[in-house]
Amino acid sequence: MKVELVQLAGRDGDTAHNLARALEAIAACAADTDLVVFPETHLMGFPTRDTIAALAEPLDGPTLQAIAQAARAHDIAIAIGMAERDGEHYYNTTVLMTPQGIALRYRKTHLWASDKGIFTAGDRYATALWKGVRVGMLICFDIEFPESARALGQLGAELIIVTNGNMDPYGPTHRTAIMARAMENQAFAVMVNRVGTGDDGLVFAGGSAVVDPFGNLLCEAGREECRQVMVLDFDRLQAARNDYRYLDERRLTLPGERIEHADGRRELLIPQDSF
Repeated sequence: MKVELVQLAGRDGDTAHNLARALEAIAACAADTDLVVFPETHLMGFPTRDTIAALAEPLDGPTLQAIAQAARAHDIAIAIGMAERDGEHYYNTTVLMTPQGIALRYRKTHLWASDKGIFTAGDRYATALWKGVRVGMLICFDIEFPESARALGQLGAELIIVTNGNMDPYGPTHRTAIMARAMENQAFAVMVNRVGTGDDGLVFAGGSAVVDPFGNLLCEAGREECRQVMVLDFDRLQAARNDYRYLDERRLTLPGERIEHADGRRELLIPQDSF
């Protein structure tokens, strides 16, 4: 699977600008690229309590429709973050958009301090199939909790996508976490972070990376805007899982209702007493 990581400096509250940057980046992908990944909430930037109502859009809103059109036009899957409106609730959401439409929606389950009071936490983990690979997604702070990636592993994830909005001084934390989460679940991990400075003065740490199922760092970006291209060899999955499988050896299983969908999606619902 050929993957492109697009590390960008977004603008908080400027959806038109962020969408234009994303569409430009998608159009620049190689013809044989299978997947392009953008940072956390790239499309809207990070909203505040004052701006969330104006910025958030439903999944069938105009911004995501433009992403859907780009996925069809370029025959590519796109993982991109947004501020989602669903009724009276707002979610920090990442969508996996394929030429056929939304293959997967993930709502951030572990809210960072600046998320609280703005977003509602998600209530499930999920995976879907893209070109024969089982893909799961996490968002930023989620990867600091081993259970988040383990939930995806429990659902059979072979590739974990992390849309990231990590800032200084926590860059080293996510570098360590992404390597550990890949190794623990013997899966590939692709993490794409934001760079530049946000409206609130936060300086985003960059460091977008690809990690193999052994926990080896295959590539790592610096702190500037860039595009990285990697080909993931999924034979490495079998090599990593050949002598032992952590998922088979574990003594504890995460609780929650598992749902199998006809389209290949799998979900693990978080028990209500966990909220």
